[in-house]
Amino acid sequence: MANAPIQSPLTTADKEITGNALQAALVDLVDLSLIAKQAHWNVVGSNFRSVHLQLDELVATARNYVDEVAERANAIGISPNGKAKTVVESSGLREYPDNWQSVESTIENIVQILADLIQRMRKRIDETDKSDLVTQDLFIEITHELEKAHWMWQAQTA
Repeated sequence: MANAPIQSPLTTADKEITGNALQAALVDLVDLSLIAKQAHWNVVGSNFRSVHLQLDELVATARNYVDEVAERANAIGISPNGKAKTVVESSGLREYPDNWQSVESTIENIVQILADLIQRMRKRIDETDKSDLVTQDLFIEITHELEKAHWMWQAQTA
């Protein structure tokens, strides 16, 4: 669209910085929701049920924040893109293994994926420090929840 239907409250430069950070967060969170669902369907072994249910909690968290991030992008005049092709081409998360995975392997993979995503989110917190404090606040909230989930996943192997 030549003329955006939503006018941004941000300057052009701040909109670009913030929009790029939001788009990157969006695809990472969409990917996290898909990875967690893949893990949910394929986890096997002792303590299967609790890990299976914990994965659904992670999916719900990711999906909730996908919507929050997309809506924030819209609010600043950025059209969010969460299409499958975009996620495949631009997610920064590592690939989750195919087939059934033991509870131990599932936990190990999810812990590492969350650690990577948390680092990426913390970078976005820094990137938006000057461009948009409202978006930065959203990134802080998301990171808070991801770090809590990361702790709970790690606690299973302690």
